[in-house]
Amino acid sequence: MNWLDFFQTTESTCDINFGRGINASINPDEEELFYKSYESFEKKDILDAYEYFFESLITFTNEDSNQNIILKRTPKELKFEIYQGCSKITGLITQETLYAETIITKTRLATVALKRYILERNYQLTYANYFSDSEYIKLKLYQDNITLTPQKIFFPLRELALNSDFDKEHIRSEFSDIKLHDTTHILSLEIKELEVKFKYLKLWIEELEAKVLTLPSNDNSGMQSFLYLNILFKIDYLISPKFKMYQELSKKIAEYFGSENSTIEAKNEELKKYLLTLKELKFEEFSNNFYNAKYTFDPIETSSYDDIVIFITESQNKIKWYKSSRYLQIIPTIYNYIAFNSLYNYGMKPVLKELFHTLVKIQNSSYFKELGCSTQYDEESQTFSKRQIVSKLKTIIENSADKYKNLVVFTDDLDFSSMNDFSSSYYTMLKNLDFEEV
Repeated sequence: MNWLDFFQTTESTCDINFGRGINASINPDEEELFYKSYESFEKKDILDAYEYFFESLITFTNEDSNQNIILKRTPKELKFEIYQGCSKITGLITQETLYAETIITKTRLATVALKRYILERNYQLTYANYFSDSEYIKLKLYQDNITLTPQKIFFPLRELALNSDFDKEHIRSEFSDIKLHDTTHILSLEIKELEVKFKYLKLWIEELEAKVLTLPSNDNSGMQSFLYLNILFKIDYLISPKFKMYQELSKKIAEYFGSENSTIEAKNEELKKYLLTLKELKFEEFSNNFYNAKYTFDPIETSSYDDIVIFITESQNKIKWYKSSRYLQIIPTIYNYIAFNSLYNYGMKPVLKELFHTLVKIQNSSYFKELGCSTQYDEESQTFSKRQIVSKLKTIIENSADKYKNLVVFTDDLDFSSMNDFSSSYYTMLKNLDFEEV
């Protein structure tokens, strides 16, 4: 697996983040900077090596740096800041060592339960570890530079960033009386965006409840599962909650797929109860689960393209079964489920993630339109902007031509007869991509 494949991007014309990955473009000179970093490590030019390495991790929006990494260099040391959601990591590099840390909370605020949680987390980490000084509880990383390369330092820094971000969100959710520190870099969402997300959360739940009533009275547990899981994946990607709402949502999904001793009916009932709690949320409580922040590392390792193809094929086979059994009402949900499940569970190459995101925008055009994003489908007239869709897909592929020499999208094979036909042909197109690198 190439370490560069950890970085992903999602295109959007409306400056709104979707999903859990990096919603930005990777550095156009990333590969060149990586090789410069590797060469500098080989020559033992340590400060140069780290500077090139960090520059390769800087992301961009509309060709402007997101300032997700900030560097300050002197002749003998390199200071850095890395931003990852709730977490701001500060560090110092000399010729001999790297030291990085992030502040979690004040030591005097830690309860026995929190201290126990922190100790347990230390056993789960490979490179970083928690400690406390006279003032703060921190997560730290120390590395000797003698044998380092860009690959070897990438994973320790990634562990530090992802786990500190996760733990700060977890502590905010589970230890609500404990104040987090060093979070002034996170920003509130615009009230209009929150209102749209709140509106559609309630709307989607109401639509789901109505859809469940249309299912046959017997042997409908599989269809219910698609409905309940799809809305959870949908909330995660389109609404993108943080803090308690995200912690609970991800826990419900994990329990559904991880509980081997429970029946499908019991699992569905648990998801139904959870959705009822979301339906009862007041706007103020809902609004406390969101923020905007910069991200440097993606939380999901890049998956095999073949695994994604297998999942799409298996899902299409289920659609065929439901069609032959005349359960047509569940088919649109499964076409949405395939994309949302893929975006939740699989780390994707940037170009593949853009292609999935484009499909999601088309399938959920009313939501994107109300957020102020461009759309290529009109739900009222059920018509596609065929020329715009084809142009968009070609642009995505052209932007990756320098890396994937045989990558093409078969836009002539897309079926614009209906949303179901379009989704089916789009997934077939996604299964026939060639990611052979130049």
